[in-house]
Amino acid sequence: MWTVIYIAPSARIAERIQQRLTDEGFLVKVREAKVSKQYEILVPESELQEVQEVLATILH
Repeated sequence: MWTVIYIAPSARIAERIQQRLTDEGFLVKVREAKVSKQYEILVPESELQEVQEVLATILH
């Protein structure tokens, strides 16, 4: 099951986060949000906690 972990305001930011998480060894998908021009970053639910820790360092 895939879970949205972050909503990026642009495709460029979504791709950058996807690349960083992929470099850390995580499976990552990006899809355009249905409501607006934002992009959802999804990861497997089983990796959620680990990805959250890495994402926090990427965003700060």
